[in-house]
Amino acid sequence: MTALTAPADLLLPSPRRSKLAWAAADSLAIAQRNVIGTIRRPQLLAFVTIQPVLFVLMFRYVFGGSIRIPGVSYTNYLMAGIFVTTVLFGAQNTAIGMADDLRNGLIERFRSLPMARSAVLAGRVLADAVRNLFVIALMLGVGYLVGFRLHTNPAALVAATGVLLLFGFAISWVTALLGLAAKSAEAVGAAALPLTVLLTFPSSAFLLTRNLPGPLRAYADHQPLTATVDTIRPLLLGGPAASHAAAAILWCAGIIAVFAPLAVLRYRRAA
Repeated sequence: MTALTAPADLLLPSPRRSKLAWAAADSLAIAQRNVIGTIRRPQLLAFVTIQPVLFVLMFRYVFGGSIRIPGVSYTNYLMAGIFVTTVLFGAQNTAIGMADDLRNGLIERFRSLPMARSAVLAGRVLADAVRNLFVIALMLGVGYLVGFRLHTNPAALVAATGVLLLFGFAISWVTALLGLAAKSAEAVGAAALPLTVLLTFPSSAFLLTRNLPGPLRAYADHQPLTATVDTIRPLLLGGPAASHAAAAILWCAGIIAVFAPLAVLRYRRAA
C-alpha cells in the first residue's frame, strides 16, 4: 500500500512570501478564530454590551443632573468619555482570553505549529478591535436614545472611530501582557482594575479636569485616556482636534512600541 503525501509546495511556505506577510496571515487566521469563538458565546456578547449601556444610563441619569459643563449638554459631553472608557474596559477581555489560553494549554498547541510567535497575540488584539467596532456602533445608538447628537459630519465620526480603535489596539497589548503574567482570569481582574481606575476617573472622560486639585489635574491632563477623549469630543461635537489627535496618536504609538515587544517576549517565555 502506498502512502499519500502532500505536495512539497503545500507543506512549505512560498519563498516569494516574506516573513512579515506570513506573520500577518497567521495573525488574521487567529483573529478569525477568536471572532468566531466570541460569536458562538452569547453570554460574552451580552456582557460586553450590557456593561457600557449601564455606564451610559448611570452617568446620564444618576450623575448627570449634578454635573454642569458650560456651553454643552452633559449628555453630549459624556458620550466621548463613554466611548473611550468602553474600549478601555473591553480590553480586559484580551487579558482574560490570554490567561484562559495559557491555562487550557491552547498556546502550547499553537507553539507546535509552524506559525509566527507574535500571531497569537496579534490575532487576539485584532479580534478585540472587531469587537470594539461592534460596541462603538452599539453605544452610538444608545447615545442617540438618551439625547446625544452628532454635531459634525460622517467623516469626523469615521475619524473618531479610527482613534478609538487605535487606542483599544494599544491598550490591548498592555492587557495581553497582564494576562500572560497573571495566568488566571481571577488574577487578571485584580491586576487590570487599578489600571482602568487610574486611567478612567482622573481624566476628562466624565468631568472637567480644571476642577481637580493641582497634582491630580496635572496627571489627568497628561495621560493617554484624556488625550483620546479630548480628540474624540471635538470630532463629535465640533472644534479643533489636531493637537489632541497628535497627542493621542503619540501616546498609542508609544504604548504599542513598549508593550507589544514585552508581550511577545513574555509569550515566548510563558508558553
